[in-house]
Amino acid sequence: MPLQVIHYPHPTLRHPSKPLKRVDAELRKIVEEMFELMYEHEGVGLAANQVDLPYRLFVANPEGDRDSKETECVFINPVLSAGRGQEEDEEGCLSIPGVHAPVTRNTTIKVQAYDLSGNEITADAEGLMARILQHETDHLDGTLFIDRLGPTQLAAIRDKLEEFELVFQSRRETGEIADAAQLAARLAELERLRT
Repeated sequence: MPLQVIHYPHPTLRHPSKPLKRVDAELRKIVEEMFELMYEHEGVGLAANQVDLPYRLFVANPEGDRDSKETECVFINPVLSAGRGQEEDEEGCLSIPGVHAPVTRNTTIKVQAYDLSGNEITADAEGLMARILQHETDHLDGTLFIDRLGPTQLAAIRDKLEEFELVFQSRRETGEIADAAQLAARLAELERLRT
């Protein structure tokens, strides 16, 4: 079944991702599909749990353009450190489409991760790339950008979030989305296979 971007409040978005132990042809195919979905939805980053997979992996392209292959990045098992500075900027999320709010993040950040070839990446990032790294790593920890909002900002988007909650509940009632036990069993099986 092709990957799809799942929407808030799907439980996989709150599931802390597990580190990957190996890269194989199937994982490369998953990454390829994730890039396609990211571009299709006009994003600049996409985490594995946004496509209902429990892995510590995300793809990013600060250009947001499928023709800019040279700016595509894959981060496997990322660890962020040495965050410096504070900057507020508008953020959105492919898993909460149409919802945007100002989020404060570190201006610069250091990332350590692995790429698809198993090479270690160590880089200092700033600007948009620093924001993408923090937003996507949050996803891997089960944190959404809305969790970083103050009460006033959250109140401003509450109605939109409630619409997503109603749609999710309806899809779960019709069996379109698995119940909590089935979902947990599927994630555990996926983790057993790859982590």
